Amino acid sequence: MTLDPVAHDQARLEWLLDSDPALRWQVQRDLAGSPRAVWAETRARVGSEGFGVRLLALQDADGQWAGGAYFPKDFDFDGPEAADGAGQPYTATTWSLNSLRDWGLDAEALAGTAELLAVNSRWEYENLPYWGGEVDACINAFTLANGVWLGADVSGIAQWFLDHQMTEGGWNCEWVEGSARSSFHSTLNSLRGLLYYEEATGGDVGGHREELRAARRAGEEYLLERRLLHRLSTDELVGPWAPRFAHPFRWFYSALAAVDYFRAASMRDGTSPDERLGEAIELIRAARLPDGTWLQERRHPGRVWFETDVAAGEPSKWLTFYGIRALAWWDAAYPAGPEGVPDGRTTNGIRSRP
Repeated sequence: MTLDPVAHDQARLEWLLDSDPALRWQVQRDLAGSPRAVWAETRARVGSEGFGVRLLALQDADGQWAGGAYFPKDFDFDGPEAADGAGQPYTATTWSLNSLRDWGLDAEALAGTAELLAVNSRWEYENLPYWGGEVDACINAFTLANGVWLGADVSGIAQWFLDHQMTEGGWNCEWVEGSARSSFHSTLNSLRGLLYYEEATGGDVGGHREELRAARRAGEEYLLERRLLHRLSTDELVGPWAPRFAHPFRWFYSALAAVDYFRAASMRDGTSPDERLGEAIELIRAARLPDGTWLQERRHPGRVWFETDVAAGEPSKWLTFYGIRALAWWDAAYPAGPEGVPDGRTTNGIRSRP
């Protein structure tokens, strides 16, 4: 889905294009409608300039970042950094790979990393081997995507998602603690990992391609039944975090991150946007400022190598990109608004932006 720059704000488009290659190539491809040769050339720069090359330079000789799999080697699980509200550190291997993959880095720039991690990296949970995953659904989702990107055998992790799907259709990182209910956060991260795996491999897990696809669609249905925002039992807002937008997305759920996933899944499956996304879409639309930008509403706390987006309260190029892309996709399918969205569902208090 591309925008016609003549019909839209040319100044806003130029503002978005004046960005790091990690974002610029996506703006060129998805908003500006640039030829493949143009955006592919920009994408190739991720490994040689800007955010990408900075993060590549921080990789350890053993293939890791910050000496750890999910946490930095020096992380004190009993110290102040582990206190409630302090924030997950985002400098270790998994988070660094997530960023590089999301930025569009060519896997060849990390040639040999999969093998190094197989030898040198172990999860903080029970010292499990890196490419085998562990017990956390979000961690396994990240590792599934990163592994297939780098060429590691992560089919066992794909099977893990079939084995640990909740009866509601989603997943929960707290299942090992006894939780039997699906989580918005865990389910969205799981879906993103499964979709990436399916796109890269066709989704075949020991000959169970259709089972994996069915699991993904059941997870999608879990979120769609709740219109991406509500508890099914009470119809209350699932949490104050759902309508708040922050970038990078990290592991946190938001309506914008969820719609971005459903856009990717829809394009993968060749389907139209599900009408039950309508409320989340109007929430995104309501958050757009008069100048056509979206604000960074907060920064997720936690140690980082360097910042890749603006401070809270400032217009975010990343969020503006995601917002414009989501609305363009939806509006192309429903130019006058879908009849399937019941009246009043976009005026139930969520617009007040908690």
